[in-house]
Parts: sequence; C-alpha cells; structure tokens
Amino acid sequence: MSWLIVGTVPEEDFPLVHGPVEVHSQSLRVLEREVKIARGTPALAAFTAMAAREMGLSMPHVMLVGDTGDGQGSRALYAHLVEMVDKLEIEGFTFHYLLPDIYWHNQVLWAIQEKLPSAMLVADAGFMYVAKMSGFAADYDLFTPDIGEMCFLADETAPHPFYTRGFLLEDESKVEEYISRAYSEQNAARHLLVKGAKDYIVRDDVILDTVSEPSVAAMEAIGGTGDSLTGIVTARLMAGEDIPAACHKSALTNRHLGVLGRPTPAYSIGHLLPYLAGAMQEAG
Repeated sequence: MSWLIVGTVPEEDFPLVHGPVEVHSQSLRVLEREVKIARGTPALAAFTAMAAREMGLSMPHVMLVGDTGDGQGSRALYAHLVEMVDKLEIEGFTFHYLLPDIYWHNQVLWAIQEKLPSAMLVADAGFMYVAKMSGFAADYDLFTPDIGEMCFLADETAPHPFYTRGFLLEDESKVEEYISRAYSEQNAARHLLVKGAKDYIVRDDVILDTVSEPSVAAMEAIGGTGDSLTGIVTARLMAGEDIPAACHKSALTNRHLGVLGRPTPAYSIGHLLPYLAGAMQEAG
C-alpha cells in the first residue's frame, strides 16, 4: 500500500516538505532536508522505511514541518494537507506529532473521508489526542497509545493527557479497565496497540493478544521506542497485513531490537536501526 506519514520536527526553521523517505545512517532525508533520527516522527518514519525495505516495499512518503510548540508549523501542515488530499494517491495515513487543533483535525479527517474514503487511518501522539478530543476516535483504524496515553483515552473529560484525572493512574494492572472505559465512551480506534511492559492488541474492546517477552529493561530508558513500534506497524500495514497480525509481529520485533542491540540508557532509538532486519526475522 502507498502510505503517508504526517508529523513535525522540533526545529523552528524546518520547512514544510513532502516526499519519499531516505535513510542515511543516523539521518532521515526528505527532498534534500535532513534531520537526526533521535525520536519523534523522524524515528517513526525511519523505522517504517527500513522495515518496508526489508519487505521489498516502496518507500513511504512523509509530510513534515518544523514546530517547536507554538503550533504555526502544525497549522500550516494541516492546511496544506487539506488542499492536497484530492491530489494524493494514498491508501493509508499514519498521523503523529502535531499540535492538537480540533478545527484543523476535523478538516483533515473530513477531506480524507470525502476524497479517500477507503484509506486506513493510524494515529499516535498529538494527533491521537486531538482525534479523541474531537469525538472522532472511532473513525480511526488504529491507535498506538502507551499506558499514560491509555489513561487519557479512558478519561472522557480530559482534553489533553496533562489533564487526565488523578484516579486514572499509570498502573499496568488496570490496562484492561482503561481499555473498556475508552471503548465505552467511543474514545478508542477500532484497534488499539497499547504499549507497555505487556503490549495489548485490541479490536473493538476485545483483547486479542498480549506480548510481554522478550523483555529488555534498558529499552524503557530509551526515548523513541514507541515511535519505532508505530513505525514498524506502519510498514506491516503497507504490506497489507491484517491489523492484529501486524501489531503482534511489530511488538515482537520491537522487543527483539533490544535483545539484538543490547542498548544502554545512553542509546537513542536510531542506534537500533541496524538491528531491525534481524529483529524482524526473529519475530517471524
């Protein structure tokens, strides 16, 4: 499947770019612009690209813009995407770090639903937040929250994870309760991949599978392991895999990255890219 990854780079002067991904050592390149693969959308896109290469797929495209938190870049990207939707030949989208903006989220979602109604929709991070805030979470095919974000999805009143109510603690033993709460309020996508000490694969409030091994403690200290997982899932969806199967294999792959890479807390997620092919083989 042809795929577009949409997100931001934490650099104020990074322009809006749209094109195929290239990975060069520890850098992601799009239309002659380079950004370090440390975490965030560049890390997600790099892992998608390298996993896609391993499966013999064409490279995903990305739409990136600089945004350091004031939202100007995100709003420019939202507006550009709305204008571009009818020109895209895309079968799936992965939305990532964007400043939550309900108005622009809705414009993007409605444009895609009108012009590309069969496109698969995956969301994580800031775009997942605004998908929930807007009331359209159930329109998405897959969310990939961590335990903190799962608490947010379970809180029907919270406008942002910062405002999740105190009784919804980041307690791994309550993940199943939080999943049910999120679905009861239509604050979850059709599928969830909940990332944590145990990864949960869910469809329509039914837990289909969990993955907890192998477990490498040092992976918890590395920023970007959630980004790598969402990136690997994206590549498997590009290959046409069923969502639950793609989530299961991707969760295993992400864990085997830790086994093969033997990371220390000083690693960035980009240091594990060379181990991706081996991790995919281990995952099957």
